[in-house]
Amino acid sequence: MEKPDVLVIGAGAAGLMAAYKLAKKGKKVTVLEARNRTGGRIHTINHESFFQHAELGAEFVHGDLPVTLSLLKEAGIKYHAANGEMVRYAKGEFTQSEQFIENWDLLIERLNELKEDTNIYDFLLAEFPGDNYQALRDGVWNYVSGYDNADPRKASAFALRKEWQNEDEDAQHRVDEGYCSMINYLAKTCREAGNNIYLNTMVKEIYWKEGEVRIVTDEGVNYDANQLIIALPLGVLQTNWQEKGAITFHPPIPEQTKAIQAMGFGTVIKFLLEFDKPFWEDSATKKLAGKSLKPMIFLLSDEEIPTWWTQHPQHSPLLTGWLGGPAAVDKKDCTLDELLQQALQSLSNIFKLGVDELKAKLIAWNIINWANEPFTRGSYSYDTVAASEARKVLNNPVDNTLFFAGEHLYDGAAMGTVEAALTSGVEVAEKILG
Repeated sequence: MEKPDVLVIGAGAAGLMAAYKLAKKGKKVTVLEARNRTGGRIHTINHESFFQHAELGAEFVHGDLPVTLSLLKEAGIKYHAANGEMVRYAKGEFTQSEQFIENWDLLIERLNELKEDTNIYDFLLAEFPGDNYQALRDGVWNYVSGYDNADPRKASAFALRKEWQNEDEDAQHRVDEGYCSMINYLAKTCREAGNNIYLNTMVKEIYWKEGEVRIVTDEGVNYDANQLIIALPLGVLQTNWQEKGAITFHPPIPEQTKAIQAMGFGTVIKFLLEFDKPFWEDSATKKLAGKSLKPMIFLLSDEEIPTWWTQHPQHSPLLTGWLGGPAAVDKKDCTLDELLQQALQSLSNIFKLGVDELKAKLIAWNIINWANEPFTRGSYSYDTVAASEARKVLNNPVDNTLFFAGEHLYDGAAMGTVEAALTSGVEVAEKILG
């Protein structure tokens, strides 16, 4: 087996982007992936009769993000706007509003005055105590849990302030044929340059010294290189060494291990429910809501599965459900059938349709609990108070031999996104190229 210049562990967006950039500069690269597919937390599914370009993982391009949109343009991959009305269902009523959290402007004002970082939960208790601000505290908890997939008791107030000050909700996009079309482009380009991507290859041990790396897989196969990029999800890096997918370093890297454990990694359960037709657009729902819901993209509620979205502006019978943060952690032991029942009951409560009636309309469903995926163990990262310093440690190569990459190492406004992963892949490739 020819020895590559660089080994990459993980064929998600960060790992493949790094490999792609290195391959374009003539480096020989081998990518090792534990799953039977590329993409990692990008997972587009297609069937002939249902689920056309449906996303089990990453779905939106959250803004006019330069690395993502530049890569899509280079690959000739089309994308479209994903805008529409945001609708709130509460206490039996549907309302349209861009701001669902009471006293939001006051919250931002107080956050801007904050001098020393703390977690957002403690910040709210200190700055907004009492019954008068219960709705604000609940709203922020739900938003941080849902959108950021974070535990508010750990999430950095400074990081959330930065995120909320840079939101670009008017410029959301979806990739026409799914994010996997971008992943396939990266993988194809790497292979065409003479590089290898090995699937079903689970790394167990990393033996290293300056300028030399040896990888040992769970089947005892060795791979050697001069440099190594570890492009694994933070949840896998945080996993106990006895768990499936965990990796052991020889010799240990205690400073980096401590940094990894200091960062936050979220949890999400995603629901894809395809019905025979988009019932939320029918006349009965229009009467119930007091207006047509055809322009609706997001539906927020206080139901057990609280967040839903449509494929608007595309006409589709697919509804996507989303449950993140501590509420998703609480359901880690639920079966898929139990989760489906909870999803249908939530929709039943909102649209005043019986669960059996919804089941009769349902033609296909797929539910993924990303925390239970052994090669992911969660959704995407969020900043704890300690994350900023931890990121500096991990972004610093170890003896110019070990390099870390991934969305958790991105330091910008687009945290937890494909853009973050791609950017990290670009940056680590540039470090290796010098």
